[in-house]
Amino acid sequence: MTVDRVKRKAWMDQQSALRPMLEKGTDPEKGLGICLSQHAQLHTNAIANEPWSFQDEVLEKTSDTLFRRIPKGMEHSMAWALWHAARIEDTALNILVAGTEMVLDEGGWNAKMGVKPRDTGNAMGKSKINAISKQINLEQLLAYRLAVGKRTQEIIKGLNPSELRQKVQQERLIKLTDEGIVVPNAYGLIEYWGNRTIAGLLLMPATRHNFVHLNEMVKIKKRRM
Repeated sequence: MTVDRVKRKAWMDQQSALRPMLEKGTDPEKGLGICLSQHAQLHTNAIANEPWSFQDEVLEKTSDTLFRRIPKGMEHSMAWALWHAARIEDTALNILVAGTEMVLDEGGWNAKMGVKPRDTGNAMGKSKINAISKQINLEQLLAYRLAVGKRTQEIIKGLNPSELRQKVQQERLIKLTDEGIVVPNAYGLIEYWGNRTIAGLLLMPATRHNFVHLNEMVKIKKRRM
C-alpha cells in the first residue's frame, strides 16, 4: 500500500494552523472553510471535490478478510476502527454541536450494519471488538460513514463564527449517559467533551480523531498476522 506521507504531513501542518483560527478566534470564518476541507479529506472523495482522500487511499485494494482481521499485537480491525470513528463523529457533531439526533438512529443504521451496540465503542472489550469486526456489513458501514460525513459537512456549514467559543451544553452531555451512548467505563469521555468548546469539537473529533484512526488503519493493514 502506498501512503502519501507528503499529503499527510501537509494535513497535519494545516491542522496546526487551523487551531488558533477556531479556538482563539483569530480568523473563524476562514477557519470554518479550512475545517470543511480538512474533514472532507478524511472521508471518501464522494463527500466533496478534494484533491486527496485519506480514507480512499487507505481502503484501496482492501479485501474483506483484511478489513476484518485483528493482527497479532493489535487491538482493533480496520472495520472496527472505521465504525468507532464514525460513531464518535456522529455522537459529538449531532448531539453535542447541533443538538440533533444521531444519524445512526435516524437512518436505522444498526440494523443495516448488522450490529447491536449503539455506544461509541470507548472501553469496549476484546470480545465485542472481535464480534463487530466479524459481523458488520462492510458495505453498510461505508454507507453509514458517508452519511455521517455528509451530515457533519452540513453542520459545519451552518455554524456561525460566534458559536465557536461556546461550551457544550450540559443537557446534551446528560443525553449521552441517559441513552447509553457513552458507557460507564468511558465516562471520562464525557468529562473531556464537557471541557471543550464547539471549536474544540471541530478539531477533535471531527477532524483529528478521524486522522488518528485512519493512521491506525494504515498500521493494521501493513501488519502481518
